[in-house]
Amino acid sequence: MTRITVAKGDGIGPEIMVATLAILKAAGAQLEIDEIEVGEKVYLSGNTSGISNESWDVIRRNKIFLKAPITTPQGGGYKSLNVTTRKFLGLYANVRPCKSLHPFVETKHPVMDVVIVRENEEDLYAGIEHQQTDEVVQCLKLISRPGCEKIIRYAFEYTKQQNRKKVTCFTKDNIMKQTDGLFHQVFNEIAAEYPEIENEHWIIDIGAAKMADTPEAFDVIVMPNLYGDILSDVAAQITGSVGLAGSANIGEECSMFEAIHGSAPRRAGQNLANPSGLLQGAILMLNHIGQTDVAEKVQNAWLKTLEDGVHTYDIFKEGSSKEKVGTKEFAEAVIARLGQKPVTLQPVSYAGSEALQLPKYKRKPAANKSLIGVDVFVHWQGENPNELAEQIKQLEKENLVLKMITNRGIKVWPDGFKETFCTDHWRCRFHAKDGGEINKNAIPAILHEANGLAIDTIKTENLYAFDGKPSFSLGQGQ
Repeated sequence: MTRITVAKGDGIGPEIMVATLAILKAAGAQLEIDEIEVGEKVYLSGNTSGISNESWDVIRRNKIFLKAPITTPQGGGYKSLNVTTRKFLGLYANVRPCKSLHPFVETKHPVMDVVIVRENEEDLYAGIEHQQTDEVVQCLKLISRPGCEKIIRYAFEYTKQQNRKKVTCFTKDNIMKQTDGLFHQVFNEIAAEYPEIENEHWIIDIGAAKMADTPEAFDVIVMPNLYGDILSDVAAQITGSVGLAGSANIGEECSMFEAIHGSAPRRAGQNLANPSGLLQGAILMLNHIGQTDVAEKVQNAWLKTLEDGVHTYDIFKEGSSKEKVGTKEFAEAVIARLGQKPVTLQPVSYAGSEALQLPKYKRKPAANKSLIGVDVFVHWQGENPNELAEQIKQLEKENLVLKMITNRGIKVWPDGFKETFCTDHWRCRFHAKDGGEINKNAIPAILHEANGLAIDTIKTENLYAFDGKPSFSLGQGQ
């Protein structure tokens, strides 16, 4: 028996949760349920996070959270509960299976069967943004080795558990050589530990195009956060409907399972909503906690229901569907088919699958880190980089010289092109003259002297070498 936390959510949430729990109970799921209140009522009571401290306690105690969609009120500084939950509970892996249900749900990709495994905590979703100058804002893209190792290992372990054959990595490391480069590097390291599983890497743009055109070429795809967020919705939609997809959010201690669609308040209380997305999330939950026999029974009954043409309004199609039903009636149809298997659609089998046991991240020995330069960012409204260089060269030290100025990452000094458009945000790169280390005290000295010369410095970035290898990007055009 597993004790779980349940939130019925807002809009159509209560209806689809009741339907989902009825199916799980009828299938024999060994669950004890603690229900909590989250979402719109909690937000409007004055709690900007949409969840009380007492509810957090229940989630953290039970570890497993099945959540229906919620409504986040517009304006007023209300925070997304999904993002908050993922980050507070360390739910680093977002898992979205996207499988075609052709010919019973219309799709252009009848043999598609892809699982998107998305990193869930970092990348640009760290949400660290600043306005730097009148014309430039920045968002920091943070990729960590622990984040990479955890999500990539999860992808391979999930592939092994589900008897799948291949893991594909999508990055843009031809451009972002440090951040996406780390993700790709860690993918290669971990892939070597699973010789029985095929592995490959694609650059995200052509990989996304290939997935949208020929999804049958892929099996499990693992990606950093932003790419995974976008492509998991694309993948769900091209299978036939985003409304049929569920997702798992997995952490080292806690996990959350949900539909990927929203609360659809216009459809609330009308017995219209399709509970399939939340049911798919619940099936992922059953697999995660090791109740794979029940997960298999529910999934096959759901497939048989769709195959028999018993459809809710969102996927009902005259001529191919047989019966249009409401939320409650759809759940009853699935329950009536428990123990049955589809004939045309491929039945699932989770026999032999066990709950995933993932090792905790172990920190590697620290590298030898040496400071070999500094990037000084300047707010300057001139147009000629040569003029800026003359000013910045006044800040050079005995062992620290100006090597390059870039604008939006493009080298504009020395030997820049007059055709390059420049904003008011300039990166001035100083390097140790002899190629050795610099003293950190030189950096505040530069900033102090810049202030005396009325040069508006806005931030610095230290340039390090790790074990002798420079670990920063070059300027575009260097």
